[in-house]
Amino acid sequence: MPTQLTAEDARQSLNAHVAAKGAEVFDKYGPHIGWKELQQILKDDDCVRYPCEIVFDSTRLQPGELANPVPKGAQPGDGFTMFVHPLFMTQLAQVPAVVLYQLVLVNYGVFASADDAETYGAAALGLSKDEYYARLCSLADELASCGCA
Repeated sequence: MPTQLTAEDARQSLNAHVAAKGAEVFDKYGPHIGWKELQQILKDDDCVRYPCEIVFDSTRLQPGELANPVPKGAQPGDGFTMFVHPLFMTQLAQVPAVVLYQLVLVNYGVFASADDAETYGAAALGLSKDEYYARLCSLADELASCGCA
């Protein structure tokens, strides 16, 4: 009789998968992923499952939120608009870290967790999860300190 998979098994499997996909991004576009490379990643079907464009606009963000992908239609294939806080318009080098975190929602929807997002972003940027998390926290702190949150 086959072994029953648990929810924890599924979670671990997804996390291992996003780690592998993040490593593929790093191998293909790294070691430095900046604004230019991010634009290439967003157009690469191997990296981003559905069309996704970046818009610097905070009207669709919750207070303190750095970015958020919003579906353009009823089906994922309709694409997504990645709303990024306008503070980062003048810090394009920081945008990849912010957007890579959110891409797991574009690629995997509600099945993706914050841990999956950290795993993917860290692997894509060639960082440890702790380094990546610290970078995101620093960016969130910067947003809060400027009164932009």
